[in-house]
Amino acid sequence: MENTFYNDFDVATPSAERRRDDEYRSGFQISRDRILHTSAFRRLQGKTQVFLTGEYDFYRTRLTHSLEVSQIGRSICAALRNRSPHLGVDHFIDPDLVEAACLAHDLGHPPFGHAGERSLHYWMKGQGGFEGNAQTLRLITETIFAHGTRGMNPSRALLDAVLKYKTLQADVPEALHHFVYTDQAGHLDFVTGGTPWPADAPPGPRRDELKSVECQIMDWADDTAYSLNDIADGAAAGFITVDRLEMWATRQSLAGEEARHVTELADAIRRDLVEVRSNRKIGDFIAACSLHPRSGFLSHLTARHSLRLAVAPEAVAESRLYKKIAFDLVFQSPQLQQHDFKANEVLGRLLGALVENYLGPAQRRLRLLPPEVEATLERSADEAGRRRRLCDFLAALTDASATRLYRRLFEPHFGGLADLW
Repeated sequence: MENTFYNDFDVATPSAERRRDDEYRSGFQISRDRILHTSAFRRLQGKTQVFLTGEYDFYRTRLTHSLEVSQIGRSICAALRNRSPHLGVDHFIDPDLVEAACLAHDLGHPPFGHAGERSLHYWMKGQGGFEGNAQTLRLITETIFAHGTRGMNPSRALLDAVLKYKTLQADVPEALHHFVYTDQAGHLDFVTGGTPWPADAPPGPRRDELKSVECQIMDWADDTAYSLNDIADGAAAGFITVDRLEMWATRQSLAGEEARHVTELADAIRRDLVEVRSNRKIGDFIAACSLHPRSGFLSHLTARHSLRLAVAPEAVAESRLYKKIAFDLVFQSPQLQQHDFKANEVLGRLLGALVENYLGPAQRRLRLLPPEVEATLERSADEAGRRRRLCDFLAALTDASATRLYRRLFEPHFGGLADLW
């Protein structure tokens, strides 16, 4: 059965692609499968979500987080299709497309979580910066296949679903995040089909609000997963205890519902039911979603921009409360701050050493990187391109491989000649 929600504009790809004669999958399913089978996706199992990978064996990594986001995204699609008057049997938001966007949404994040992202941005600020979502766009459009020389030729709908931000870094040069790289302007033009930006949406937050409905679903699924699961992991690791939570609450100006949520969370910690409570809350946050018509930017070209995802205000407020608890009690803890310091030291020194070796005088060059990475450096036309390729290499590392490379370069007694990358 044809899904009339999508048209030729939605399924168009940057380059023509011949389909197999016996292909049984839709284009969105093919994109989902391609993401699942990439090394970039597998590496997420070794990248920090909240805690450094390998420190405990029960908390989320970037990989398990992405899988949870994809499940929530598909469930939102099913719930909306079941009850929204704006959808129907042959007119619905494709769950495979949403799943692909959810699986891809963190592909570009570097080792050591947001601390790693901040560190790479600092070192790349004069050359276009670093942003996890912009790096995801770079992967799926340019570097995810064939030893980093081409992307996966994603459809317009998938690109739009992944693009949380639509502002070029050159337009917001002082921004620390929430931008795409300036040389990605062509991808933005492809997503919009060349449609001019609305006059009331200059670069910045207003332009970033112009998300497709699939991107909105991915965004709320992400918020749902990490706002609830960061609390669950923080409690399991002993950062969020009843005493710390209640002491934190006394320093806040909590409204009635906020106070009730904190009381319920404290009770769940006492009874060792935080995961059970989080699972129930995921269902509540999915049920809080509804669709409303909208018109304007791109709505004349695609149904993806003719609907707005509305989330019940009480669910949004509850999600924000959990984010604040996690930020104050987990991310601001001395242990996590020490990890942030370590991330900056490791990635900063690595990038500094690689820039000096590969962008300095040729006679000082040593072969520090795998041959396929050095080949991409040789193909880069200028210094900015080579620096971006070095950043690509570091961003792709896991926590463990970044630490191992750091030790091989800077600790005299670490590492054997036959060690793998």
